[in-house]
Amino acid sequence: MSAIHPTITEVLSRTFRVPVAEILPESTMDSLDMDSLAVAEFAVVMREALGVELDPDTLHRDTSLAGLTEFLRVAAGGEAPASAAR
Repeated sequence: MSAIHPTITEVLSRTFRVPVAEILPESTMDSLDMDSLAVAEFAVVMREALGVELDPDTLHRDTSLAGLTEFLRVAAGGEAPASAAR
């Protein structure tokens, strides 16, 4: 995982009270009990933290944290995207 994963972990654990032990690369927003309102709020917090826009076409309840990390890494100035965040 890149340096972005710790930011995701911090936001999920501090802001949304998700237990750190549940924040795994294969976890999805749905498996973390994030409803659509929480997912939208998460997108806003991540935009503020990383300066990367997460729109509904990018972030879904079935988006894995590994896919999200890769999308954010690329969007924040990494290499060309290999695939979507799903």
